[in-house]
Amino acid sequence: QVQLVESGGGLVQPGGSLRLSCAASGFTFRNYAMNWYRQAPGKERELVARITSAGSSTNYADSVKGRFTVSRDNAKNTVYLQMNSLKPDDTAIYYCNLMKVGLTYWGQGTQVTVSS
Repeated sequence: QVQLVESGGGLVQPGGSLRLSCAASGFTFRNYAMNWYRQAPGKERELVARITSAGSSTNYADSVKGRFTVSRDNAKNTVYLQMNSLKPDDTAIYYCNLMKVGLTYWGQGTQVTVSS
C-alpha cells in the first residue's frame, strides 16, 4: 500500500532554513508527480509546491516563490522541500501528497514552527 512519511520539521528562527523529506513506498515513485501542502492553525490546507515525475518542472505558491525549492531523488523514492528565509507565517504542518488514479494519499505531516 502507498506510504508517505515526512521528516525534517522542527522549530527554527525567522530567517532560518529547514529541509523536509518525504519517503515514499508502495507505488512506482518515478511515474508520479508529487506535491507538498501545508495547513496552518485555523486555515485551510494549501498547495505549497509541486514537482513532475522526472523533476523537470516545478510550481510554487506565490507566498513561497524564491524561498522554497522542491526536488526529488527517484533512486531513493524521496521528495524534498528546501525552505529558506523562513517567516512566522510559514508555521504549519507540512504534508506530502500523491494523487494517483483518482485517489489522494497523504503522509502524517511534519510540524514546522518559525518563531524567535
